[in-house]
Amino acid sequence: MTSRSWLFLLGGAVATLPACRAPAGCSGNWCGTLVVAAVEPDILTPPVSQTDVGVWVYDLIFSKLADVGTGMNTVGDSGFVPQLAEHWTFENPTTIRFTLNPKARWHDGAPVTAQDVAFTFSVYDDTLVNAPARPLLSAIASVTAVDSQTVVFRFTHAYPEEFYDAVYQMRILPAHILDTVPRARLVSHPFGRHPIGSGPYRFVRWQAGQYVELAADSTYFLGRPAIRRVVFDISADMGAALNRVLAGDADVVNLYGTPEMVQQVTQTPGLRVMPYAANAYSYIGFNFRDPAHRDRPHPLFADRDLRRAISMAVDARAVVKAVLGDLGEVPPGPLTSMVWIWSDSLQAMPFDSAAARRALDRLGWRMGPDGVRVNHGGRLEFDLLVPATSAVRKRAAVIVQDQLKRAGIAMHITELDFNTMIDRATAGRFDAAFLSWTMDPSPRVMAQGWTAGGLSNYQHYADPAFDRLIAQAMNEPRRARALVLWRQAVRVIDDDAPAVWLFAPRPLFVAQDRLEHVTIRPDQWTSLLWTWRINPDSLLPRDRIVSP
Repeated sequence: MTSRSWLFLLGGAVATLPACRAPAGCSGNWCGTLVVAAVEPDILTPPVSQTDVGVWVYDLIFSKLADVGTGMNTVGDSGFVPQLAEHWTFENPTTIRFTLNPKARWHDGAPVTAQDVAFTFSVYDDTLVNAPARPLLSAIASVTAVDSQTVVFRFTHAYPEEFYDAVYQMRILPAHILDTVPRARLVSHPFGRHPIGSGPYRFVRWQAGQYVELAADSTYFLGRPAIRRVVFDISADMGAALNRVLAGDADVVNLYGTPEMVQQVTQTPGLRVMPYAANAYSYIGFNFRDPAHRDRPHPLFADRDLRRAISMAVDARAVVKAVLGDLGEVPPGPLTSMVWIWSDSLQAMPFDSAAARRALDRLGWRMGPDGVRVNHGGRLEFDLLVPATSAVRKRAAVIVQDQLKRAGIAMHITELDFNTMIDRATAGRFDAAFLSWTMDPSPRVMAQGWTAGGLSNYQHYADPAFDRLIAQAMNEPRRARALVLWRQAVRVIDDDAPAVWLFAPRPLFVAQDRLEHVTIRPDQWTSLLWTWRINPDSLLPRDRIVSP
């Protein structure tokens, strides 16, 4: 999950600086190198990537059929912007016909075809691939290539977000490269470190622990990108990434910000910062299964009343104030204020330390001589996985640790590098994990992380009532009725307390002021990067380096 006065406004309003004369070394507006300070991605194969940075990078390499516009509409096809699909037609309530842009090419020169689209759906839908987006595509009955330029999507039933599901989740893959790769090997295949896409930027190289380099595709079918080269400069953590920008060694960093970070940026000449309302939330999730014996329930967190007591012992508002200041809020469950189902009437488990202590007493957890509660010889203690790359989550974990200690709960903090933490989470080898997710524009994304069949449901949370409400809400054609169902589902999961909902941050987008024509979409900040440009009167030595 991701962790934004600026030159631009959110939602499509773009501030533009005056045009400048291009100096020697630039070809028109095709100019410069953008250095993005970031941590290391996991893999660049879209169906199986699990990290924000992976999405940031592959979003520039691969294309969708169409994408949401800056209005972030997900119902019908209003506002969607063509990418690989030149146009489309609703043949009937359950059938959409797409016609591909004949100019679209893979970076190896091969044409993008309807067969690539049908192949891509088969990959995302394959249980051996286990793509996190697969549950969100369950209403797509088939994807058929009619001819090389025409592909037809058929759905099991009509519902408001058919078009969104057809285009948003899938980056189209090259069948001529991947169709012979065994599906179970896709996650480890070399393609993930040497991808070939059809997007505005070509992959050049990935030097592990140092950088990922992309070069603009000068023949990109939607128009040549304005910035000639993009380098993701890899740092150990986001604090180090920010320092790269502060020192002038990088142009951009997108991170969860603290008040101290804001002060650093505002005091540094030549930088602009914008905190923006991204669609992300962070939480401490409880594992419902015993990490040592995954066929058994967790000895602590299988108990709903204990989860609720632990949640009541955490003052999330105090955490937000101490760590994020004005750059965050407490989410009312697994959603943010960017999602249309948000309501102030939705409330997560309230902080009530006295009620938490009474609940623990009723459950038989008595205070031990060392201040940790015990029950039948067992101690009320657990381990929390925290990404070492996140200064915000590390600081928040220490505050939560102190709050729980006052209630007689011992929470031990284990810091891991991000990819190791994700590996541990996916394998179920944890008691609790400090996770963060960036949501899609639709609330349907809750199915990925919180339903019994959700492939990002690392905690194995399962509640039949929640699953039933999610399914009903996803398939409800009437928006008003769907809203009621979505909010009922949120109230069910809040009552179950599978997690402590801690904060929905407003990330900081920090950039050198030489960037122009910048606009950001809250769901994915790199989506429109190919339209940005670097002021040609502000070129640095690195801007003139052009990779072969």
